[in-house]
Amino acid sequence: MKTIKSKKEFEEVFSSGRRVNHRLVRATVLSDDEGDCASVAFVAPKRLGNAVYRNRCKRILREAARSCGLPLPGTKIILFATRLTHESSPAEVSSAIESIAARAGLR
Repeated sequence: MKTIKSKKEFEEVFSSGRRVNHRLVRATVLSDDEGDCASVAFVAPKRLGNAVYRNRCKRILREAARSCGLPLPGTKIILFATRLTHESSPAEVSSAIESIAARAGLR
């Protein structure tokens, strides 16, 4: 799974991407029709809590994304954890990601 790491890629997705919200996870999705590079980023903002809390949220997001088959070809996705992500199972977050993908027009 290729991850988004550079500031340039983050800014590209933020400026041109589509934002979709769910109570368990928020996402910004950018579809790139001409390219087949697919990447994903997992973000847990500092306002959620300490490092242990945020890392658990990102682990849940990573597992859920893996089970959904993310990233999809030709897309760049940034997944943001919410307060409810920490208490949720990867299966619940996975269904939330599927819902987000459908609303963003990826599936």
